Amino acid sequence: MSENVIVPEVAEAAEVVETTAAKTYAVAADVNVRSGPGTSYDKVGRVSAGSRVTIHCQKPGETVTGPTGTSKLWDRIGSGRYISDTYVRTGSDGYVAPRC
Repeated sequence: MSENVIVPEVAEAAEVVETTAAKTYAVAADVNVRSGPGTSYDKVGRVSAGSRVTIHCQKPGETVTGPTGTSKLWDRIGSGRYISDTYVRTGSDGYVAPRC
């Protein structure tokens, strides 16, 4: 029975660590939010230039050229919500968050 109590506590602790470690980054230009890491995925929203987003994780996808360069890296900013890393001012050409 104690195992059932420990598992949820561990899951909650992991969630707190992930939330605490998350940073927000400025969006460089208006960008469509996609349901996956590429422009062929459905549009599920839009983020305006100057907004700040939290990158929960990153994964490779379609190569895109945007205001900060060219990259195949996509940032998950929410469940089923991705934007090209080339639209986010992360200060890096590589990963700044865990891989999805």
